[in-house]
Amino acid sequence: MLEFLGDRFNQILFSGWQHMSLVVQCLILATILSVVIATLVYRSGALTSLANSVSAVGLTIPSFALIGLLIAPFGFGVTPAVIVVTFFAALPILRNAVVGLTGIDKAVIESARGIGMSRFRTLVQVELPMAWPVILAGIRVSAQMVMGIAAITAYALGPGLGGFIFSGLSRLGGANSLESVITGVVAVIILALILDLLLVGLGRITTPRGIRV
Repeated sequence: MLEFLGDRFNQILFSGWQHMSLVVQCLILATILSVVIATLVYRSGALTSLANSVSAVGLTIPSFALIGLLIAPFGFGVTPAVIVVTFFAALPILRNAVVGLTGIDKAVIESARGIGMSRFRTLVQVELPMAWPVILAGIRVSAQMVMGIAAITAYALGPGLGGFIFSGLSRLGGANSLESVITGVVAVIILALILDLLLVGLGRITTPRGIRV
């Protein structure tokens, strides 16, 4: 195992960087899309129910099957990987964004409007900061989930550590096959822990002190 790691150390670091980059960029994209959609639907009960239903049903789609379906129109490589990871990343964030925005006390919103704040300023300066801890909780759940899904995108030749896993599984029983699988799995777990710690730090920095208290 040590020999395997030593011979491929630079490759493991590069694949780990690709894996983390894919997940982080897709998380940012998913967060933007989810928050925008949540701000458009949270004032409507029917649209809120629809958004929650979509997020629930979307999680039942097998990620492996979705990757396979995207190979035909988009081919192999980064594009299907980004689409799949962003899609699954957006689902928990969307649900939490809707919950966070709808859970704000109406009296707080009325107070903001009462002092002359427009609806947009109320959303940006009052509602979104108050909903941010709930949204961030969804981002943390999403990050852990898609860290594993990003490994599966190696089936479509996506970037990241999944290549070690699929390479090892394809020749299981051969030389270094088990070491390859273990390396990919353990590296994904380590990256997931690192990303979660970074998100915890982000929460401490970006959450208003009054809300933390």
